[in-house]
Amino acid sequence: MAFPGTTTAVEWLVAAAPDPDACRWEWEGDPLGVALLPAGRLWDLLVTPGELGRAALGVLRRLPAPPGPVLAARTTGRLGFFVPAGTASRWIGTGVRGAGRGSWIAVPYPGRTTGGPHWLHLPDGRGTLTDPALLELALHEAAGRTLARERTRGRA
Repeated sequence: MAFPGTTTAVEWLVAAAPDPDACRWEWEGDPLGVALLPAGRLWDLLVTPGELGRAALGVLRRLPAPPGPVLAARTTGRLGFFVPAGTASRWIGTGVRGAGRGSWIAVPYPGRTTGGPHWLHLPDGRGTLTDPALLELALHEAAGRTLARERTRGRA
């Protein structure tokens, strides 16, 4: 099943691979499989706890500029936000793990939106990445909303 922009998303993602043809071949052989791609060249990944990450993604989707690609891990529920290369080495945030240069990411075919690692927000093929400053603000807003809900439930 192809989604709009899938071809350009594939081209953008395989550009990060040491062997783009092998990566493309791997996905063509098994569109439900994953390819290991190195972080730190075209992008880094900031990995958040699931509930907090989903709430932050909701905040980012309400902004005029779209967020960059976002992966979800089925087993852990964690989310991975694609951010500019170099961000992971400078990120300071409790509970958020950075994957930059020297890290390898299991990346599913861009059309995969369910199952193991899957896309919550597909790459657009143009290289759009999430602005780390906006992600930080979205995480703060999401954490504040979560805390406010918990306080409200505690009073009920």
